[in-house]
Amino acid sequence: MSAIAKAYASADQEIIRTLEITPAGIDPTRVCTGFVDRTLTLENASEAEFVAGPLSIKRPSKSASGQQMLSLSIANVTAEGQEAIEAALESGEEVPVIYREYVASDLSAPASRPYRMTLRGGAFQGIMIQIEAGYFDLLNTQWPRRRYTADEFPGLRYI
Repeated sequence: MSAIAKAYASADQEIIRTLEITPAGIDPTRVCTGFVDRTLTLENASEAEFVAGPLSIKRPSKSASGQQMLSLSIANVTAEGQEAIEAALESGEEVPVIYREYVASDLSAPASRPYRMTLRGGAFQGIMIQIEAGYFDLLNTQWPRRRYTADEFPGLRYI
């Protein structure tokens, strides 16, 4: 049984949930649950500083809908964090969002595999932000993925 599974089953250890939003050209915004700022080791063995804050996370439901959205609420967003998130929302580019979980007794690596998503949208309400991030968008993916065009297959011009 993994450390994260034991922590969920027994509730004897604190589970630290973290969120990292990395807009292009701006330093990543990192938030963790709890009351103390933490230096945590990422999956690539580098260390990063996470700012403590009220972080509410609603995981995607397990369904066959094709939409896997993670809903996040962050309260008491600082001015720097608000500017970074606004820049990410307005950029129109894919902004990576990484969700990690740590067990308080072992901060040397995430306790489970990180969830890597893309920022889909968000809205500010005072000092609180509501963010939606999603996985691979299966519903809007073309099939077949490889398109047969005359540029790639010149013989198609004569059909």
